[in-house]
Amino acid sequence: MLESRDEWIKKRAYAIWEEEGHPFGRDVEHWERASGERVALDESVAIAVGGEAKLKPKRKHAAAAGKVIAKPTAKKASKKAAVVKA
Repeated sequence: MLESRDEWIKKRAYAIWEEEGHPFGRDVEHWERASGERVALDESVAIAVGGEAKLKPKRKHAAAAGKVIAKPTAKKASKKAAVVKA
């Protein structure tokens, strides 16, 4: 039986935790590392099977995700700043 992607990541994160001597409070770091390893594994399988990776890259920027980003407005100079002392 094939294990699910999350089950694979769970087992790998646990193995990383064991390899590092059972540190406390680093579970998220271990999960992210295992998840990254799984993505790399999936990409290498896709390359081996199809000749190139078929996976879409993750979008990290709001503009890339189609969200509208408000541009900052220019600050008006105060009257005091406009006066130059001689």
